Amino acid sequence: MSDDTISDVSHMEKNVKTKSETGPKVTSFSLDNGLDVVVIPDHRVPVVTHMIWYRNGSADDPVGQSGIAHFLEHLMFKGTTKHPEGEFSKVVSALGGQENAFTSFDYTAYFQRIAREHLATMMEFEADRMSNLLLDAAVVGPERNVVLEERRMRVETDPAAQLSEAMAAGLFVHHPYGTPIIGWTHEIEHLGRDEALAYYNHFYTPENAILVVAGDVTEEEVLNLAQRTYGQIPARGKAPVRFRRREPEPWAARHITVADPKVEQPTVQRLYLTPSSRTSEGGDAQALEVLAEIMGGGATSYLYRKLVLDQGVAVNAGAWYMASAMEETRFSLYAIPAEGISPENLEAAIDAAIANLAAEAFSDQAIEQAKTRLIAETVYSSDSQSSMARIFGAGLAIGETIADILRWPRDIEAVTREELQSVARRFLTLNRSVTGYLIKKTD
Repeated sequence: MSDDTISDVSHMEKNVKTKSETGPKVTSFSLDNGLDVVVIPDHRVPVVTHMIWYRNGSADDPVGQSGIAHFLEHLMFKGTTKHPEGEFSKVVSALGGQENAFTSFDYTAYFQRIAREHLATMMEFEADRMSNLLLDAAVVGPERNVVLEERRMRVETDPAAQLSEAMAAGLFVHHPYGTPIIGWTHEIEHLGRDEALAYYNHFYTPENAILVVAGDVTEEEVLNLAQRTYGQIPARGKAPVRFRRREPEPWAARHITVADPKVEQPTVQRLYLTPSSRTSEGGDAQALEVLAEIMGGGATSYLYRKLVLDQGVAVNAGAWYMASAMEETRFSLYAIPAEGISPENLEAAIDAAIANLAAEAFSDQAIEQAKTRLIAETVYSSDSQSSMARIFGAGLAIGETIADILRWPRDIEAVTREELQSVARRFLTLNRSVTGYLIKKTD
């Protein structure tokens, strides 16, 4: 069982931060075996969200084994030496809870939302499959076929997904962020028990994991339960080293076109290679977040006003920035052409709008409204127990600290017009970009 959240575009995580430094009282500690634990109290309802995060994702797949992180996520639901396949899910359902899992570039996570009195049961099951996964050869082959069918359904029959995949591969020519999370078909076909077991033994260790519990609990309760369950797993030594190839500095603009008879809505997309929250210097990442909101954050944004309302060359336009990443990341623009507008003409209009950013987009009102919207999003998300667990889990899994996460609203507030102009000038350049056309094939 898995929700397979493997989209290259993680809109949910573009603002993985909490609402303020005076927000929830977050506490953390580590067990003797190296497991990191985070507790986020929320006593409004007698419910808890229990998440275990592993500091490995698809970007950690060995060369030639793309998709192994996602494949192993599937296999984690296939039973252990103590609990047969399906028992964990049946218990969660019988107790009225919810469960799922997801794989991203930088982490893999498993979670349950359950009544507080059943937290110990969830910890026992999850700790068991951290150390006792039963990778029976009889289930590996059929599950690989499930993943291959998933890829066929999600990518190989969807022209928009094909364009996204091709653009990512064009932007990241050396770094594994250019490889789809689900993997390439020809490599998935050769994944087997040996590859899955080696990956599991390497990454699924207490030293490489983060336990996040949000809900109607106290730090003392979580500490006691964690020691009784996860704390019984022997330490393996040091956490595995995550080595990723560095993306070289780009020199050339790239263009990609996907033409398919199934296309009903043409689009023009642009990706730029930019720093992430982990690789940026100064306040570049926060400035890029505000820039994306100014340029493409809804019907009042700069691109929407210029392309849709003023010029009528598009019926929709927007932007997003994937701040949460361990290495260099992507900043994206997109637009849907109006009737009779060619992709080339729409791209020219986008380029003209970018050229006029400094003169037209950075009014005091636009900057303040963008900051307000960004911070408001996180205020709303902090009302969700599971969102808070994801916020802290995702941030810590890429190497941020709790202080980094809590400081984010203040960092956003501090972004200046000069910083916005600087990141736009340095990073929104054609040599750092891949432009994609999705068009209808009419042969």
